[in-house]
Amino acid sequence: MKSKSLILVIILMLVFACKDQPKTDVDITEQETETKKDTNSLKGTWELVGFYNYNDNVVVDSFSNNTISRQVKMYTDSKVMWCKLLKTDSIEFFGYGSYNYDDGHLTEVLDFGSAFMNEVIAENKEFNFELELSEDRFEQIELDDDGNKIYSENYVRIE
Repeated sequence: MKSKSLILVIILMLVFACKDQPKTDVDITEQETETKKDTNSLKGTWELVGFYNYNDNVVVDSFSNNTISRQVKMYTDSKVMWCKLLKTDSIEFFGYGSYNYDDGHLTEVLDFGSAFMNEVIAENKEFNFELELSEDRFEQIELDDDGNKIYSENYVRIE
């Protein structure tokens, strides 16, 4: 009888010893950091909501995009595509290519686009911007040759 009790106790100890341990704080912190990286990236779909004009690196004018046209930009891990809906020609403005961003700078290198954009791309494929990025908003800011801000396109995340 004692040997059966001893075997039962050993089996119970093994069962409880093999039970899943709760996740450590390190695992939770790594997951939270990974989530923050994903939400604070360009990957996703964005809609142009407005523009800023600058003078001496200060916003001097801003206006909404909703009365002019509609523009959407989509970023994957390495590709970018944008399209603009114009009431006069629904297929005229789009571009496709690759991008990278780091340390407050965004570079887009377009491979092809609409008829008008292909003319622009023939002259210059690479577009460089200053980038101000938050979780659900970004501004791509055009700079002059001296590094001064000229204007920005302002986007909000829609997906």
